[in-house]
Amino acid sequence: MIARIADNALQKISRPVPRFRGYLRAHKLGLARRTASTLVRPPSPDDAELVSLFDRPQTGQKASPLFVSGIFQHPQLTTPAAFSELADSTLVRAQLLTERILRARESRSELFKVIKNLDRLSDLLCGVIDLSELLRNAHPDTRWVDCATESYEKLCEFMNVLNTHVGLYEVLHTVLHDPEIVKSLSQEAHQTALIFWRDFEKSAIKLPQNKGRDLYPFRLRFLKIKPSELEGLKDRGMGARLQRQAFFTQKDLLVYPGSHQAHMIMRAAPDEEPRRKVYLAAHTSSTEQIERLERLLHARAQLSRLVGWDSYAGMTLSDKMAKTPENVNHFLGTSLDRTTLVARKALHTLSLRKQAHLKSTNLPIIQAWDRDYYCPPEPPAPPVPLPPLSLGRVFMGLSRLFKHLYGITLRPVDVASGEVWHSDVHKLEVVDEDRGVVGWIYADLFARSGKSCGAAHYTVRCSRRTDDDDEAGDLRIPGTDEFVRPSIEFEATKRHRLRGEHGEFQLPLVVLLCDFAPPSVARGPTVLEWHEVQTLFHEMGHAMHSMIGRTEYHNVAGTRCATDFVELPSILMEHFLNSPKVLSLFDADGSSIINQTGNHHEDPCRYIDTHNNILLSVLDQIYHSATVLEPGFDSTSALANLYNTRGLIPHAPGTSFQTQFGHLFGYGATYYSYLFDRAIASRVWRKIFSADPLNRELGDKYKQEVLRYGGGRDPWLMLSALLDAPELEVGDAEAMREVGRWRMEDGVVPERH
Repeated sequence: MIARIADNALQKISRPVPRFRGYLRAHKLGLARRTASTLVRPPSPDDAELVSLFDRPQTGQKASPLFVSGIFQHPQLTTPAAFSELADSTLVRAQLLTERILRARESRSELFKVIKNLDRLSDLLCGVIDLSELLRNAHPDTRWVDCATESYEKLCEFMNVLNTHVGLYEVLHTVLHDPEIVKSLSQEAHQTALIFWRDFEKSAIKLPQNKGRDLYPFRLRFLKIKPSELEGLKDRGMGARLQRQAFFTQKDLLVYPGSHQAHMIMRAAPDEEPRRKVYLAAHTSSTEQIERLERLLHARAQLSRLVGWDSYAGMTLSDKMAKTPENVNHFLGTSLDRTTLVARKALHTLSLRKQAHLKSTNLPIIQAWDRDYYCPPEPPAPPVPLPPLSLGRVFMGLSRLFKHLYGITLRPVDVASGEVWHSDVHKLEVVDEDRGVVGWIYADLFARSGKSCGAAHYTVRCSRRTDDDDEAGDLRIPGTDEFVRPSIEFEATKRHRLRGEHGEFQLPLVVLLCDFAPPSVARGPTVLEWHEVQTLFHEMGHAMHSMIGRTEYHNVAGTRCATDFVELPSILMEHFLNSPKVLSLFDADGSSIINQTGNHHEDPCRYIDTHNNILLSVLDQIYHSATVLEPGFDSTSALANLYNTRGLIPHAPGTSFQTQFGHLFGYGATYYSYLFDRAIASRVWRKIFSADPLNRELGDKYKQEVLRYGGGRDPWLMLSALLDAPELEVGDAEAMREVGRWRMEDGVVPERH
């Protein structure tokens, strides 16, 4: 594919982006294997300004009164109409650049520029598409949202045309089969070329037309709960309200599966029957829904066969770390064997609790609807007692951590009038001590009406080298200069020079979206819950990958890497929150925190949940294997067989959870990726950082061996160099088994992308 915009989709899996391109035990918190020697540096004036910036209630946008600009300092982007003009202008330039690539075989010198021009084409389109995706999710003005949505759809439609453009494919084929050209390609350029090639192959380039594949919305279903079934609810909030409602109305209650009421019943109803009803309703699908899912799986399998693969999983995994479905199953099988023992002990604890509750002489079986009642989910908590953490202090801690590890700090700067879409948005320069400003982070962190919920990392602009673009060689049509000018000016604004580096670069720009409560005069600064601190560290892990992974090619910059590698930096960032030394960075004088040692309470259900996520990953592989093309394939039978043979809790007859497994659409055949990166991040934390988490030498090693490459180097080579483990270099079946043997540390937030 010519452009890859999947990294934004990874952060927002509920709305996939079209692609172009057991038992209870307490243990001492493991803080170090050796005495940590790195001294904690005091906060800088910029760190103090971060606290003020995020913690002080805003009385209005702090903008430079002498400088009026447009979105992200693009002077022309001051109105929705101007954005539409940019999209139209970009489309014309993309068409002209496409034509230039198609004519490349007419000139030997042009063939040497094909990879660069394909990458330019990708960046040209992504530069507007990714900005459109941000604006339609963040901008409060519906006129901007409508223009952004229209532009997004228009350019994505052109991308879909390029996906199966036989002429582009043939030109790339010529380039990759020319020994002289291939020999001239740098490692990054060759990796970029392979990305284009593989994406063309996966896009059914040889088919007369692509086959449509989609999942349709599921119908809403309600169930009835009798008032008598709510007696003894442990929940004193919503549970008490439901009891009062039932008492006064003397009617059955209507509860929607998946609602807050349903979750409360699953956690707090001592009677098994309402929990069973809620579970069955939430995990039962209509015949139509099941048929729809199976049509999707069948279409994917057929498509993979048509383009020369045995299965959809085989096609999808060919450019991932795993390489093959067999290797994924090696990882999952080893992980499942490793996890089953502790998960069964945890399940035994739940059985003992159920036995005590029922006053039974026999040890009862834990059913699927028992899990949340006998082991209610526990909110995450810091490893040591901490004072209230304001948003500003957490940002100060992040900047100080990056300074210790990478020599990088976050510096607040004023925004120009019109530069951001809301007065809540703050701009941070990412400053390298040697190279100066290397990128920008725009933080839109506070909830407001109309803004999308949750946390997301938007890569609005990727790194790439621009001084060798050879724009003079682009095709031109007489009389269109004014029409393409908006796109040319838009591109020119993004170019910068770095201190001590040769060439001109497009520097990365990312946006963090969260929905924290804003500070106010009455409430004071925004104080984060611990899970919100984890969220911020996770998203900043992605952001720093974008900042440090500054490559010469757009398609391998920062987070544009393999799906089963992209979550490593973000999950690893969460592990730093296990260190009191890192937590001390939240305070100007954190000596009292450094010296604390905590007892970390392990939730037995975490083992059960990890085991279940491994099973879901196995199910994902089954659903994307050649099995779905066999006569009589039944997705529900496959689910039931898996859980009854390898699961901890028996499958509930009559249920068909698979239609609610939304990751099957956005993460088809790659659901294992998050578990895989959890295991790798745990290994990196234990072997590299846990003993001395502020050590600059170790931070530089991670920066130089992993982060700086983005997706421009084989992840197995990066990982083996970082861990000094040459046996991992090949990335074969044994390497996948080895990762499966690594412990997935607890304490990270599951299912955050």
